[in-house]
Amino acid sequence: MSTAKIRRDWVGRVIDGRFALRQWLGGSDESGVFLTELEGGKSQKAVLKLIPAEAQSADAQLACWARAETLSHPHLMRLFCSGRCWIEGAALLYAVTEYSDEILSEILPSRPLTPDETREMLGPILDALTYLHGKGFVHGHLKPSNILVVDDQVKLSSDRFYLPGIPFEASGVYDAPEAAAGNAFSAADLWSLGVTVVEILTQQTPVWDKAIQQEPVVPESIPQPFAAIARECLRVEAERRCTVNDVRASLDPARPVSPRPQPHPNPAVKIVHEAAPVKLGRIALVAAVLVLLVVAIVLIRSHRSAAGPSAAEQAAASQSPSAKAAVAQQVLPDVLPAARESIHGQFVVTVRVTVDADGQVSNAAFDSPGPSKYFARVSLEAAQKWRFQPARVDGHPIPSVWLLQFQFTQAGTEVTSVLDAR
Repeated sequence: MSTAKIRRDWVGRVIDGRFALRQWLGGSDESGVFLTELEGGKSQKAVLKLIPAEAQSADAQLACWARAETLSHPHLMRLFCSGRCWIEGAALLYAVTEYSDEILSEILPSRPLTPDETREMLGPILDALTYLHGKGFVHGHLKPSNILVVDDQVKLSSDRFYLPGIPFEASGVYDAPEAAAGNAFSAADLWSLGVTVVEILTQQTPVWDKAIQQEPVVPESIPQPFAAIARECLRVEAERRCTVNDVRASLDPARPVSPRPQPHPNPAVKIVHEAAPVKLGRIALVAAVLVLLVVAIVLIRSHRSAAGPSAAEQAAASQSPSAKAAVAQQVLPDVLPAARESIHGQFVVTVRVTVDADGQVSNAAFDSPGPSKYFARVSLEAAQKWRFQPARVDGHPIPSVWLLQFQFTQAGTEVTSVLDAR
């Protein structure tokens, strides 16, 4: 089986006995796009894409297309049919999709999109990605040339989705770092989205040096929330990227939040440290015991004041300043302004951290991740950077466990640290 080079002079040929190639629309040696017409009494424009039928992946690609033909979403180009064909003895695969009135990549050379146009475009794209990911697909080629307009409606191309097991073809800056290994997951689409956001606002893709494995440079000229969205999408580590829902939340307009009683003088930061939770039903009993203890201590000290402190008291006094565990350094989560504005009410995330005898966090895990993956992630990252003054027993530092509760509202972040006595 020979590998074909797709040629524009194939115009006039008929594919699979049904689809005449009316006009060359663009492509490369590896793929070609032609104008064609759907079968039926009324002529309807369509697009036919040809790619070589590589022996190792042809069956998998056809199976993927067959499944994609069952998809239906208002912001996905409809895939009408697909199959095999031969031209001049070369084996090819073809897919027939809707015809588009406009392609984003044809607009960008003349001008960038405005922030309002970008917001308007991103909504349909996010809806389409949510649908695709929910069906188990990865788009894999999200970029301006695959963002189209049909009857004034933004749509994503549908001729090259990926399913697990189908090799992914990395082709440039639009493809996430992990794509080089031939794997595509939903996070790869978020990377492509970040590149696309930068390009449609600046007419240039972000500068990225793959060799040093650092995040691409997002220009300072990009307005919010788009700059923050791009940076969160363009994390080299896939697990650190934001999700489709995070991007959607960043684009939501801010909603008014009811004022909270007795606001803290600095509402953006409030750190509260507690030794342990106290049950309200025992407050009266504890108070009575404390009163009796104070009276007893006063009476005892009145008898010993002339003799001075005992050896035991001196030893206890020498140990008391370092006997209790305490927070030495707290780090607040770094929250995107657009993400904070998306909060309605509050998000609460609780992280349990294990602290070694040096006061370093040796392990951090969710006790309660809360409703948002984004706020859970930034809470866990912040918790790992906390430092503690270790508790001491007989003068020796010992490990401890703390619960860090992060409360996020539009007004700011509050953190409560509690020493877990269990």
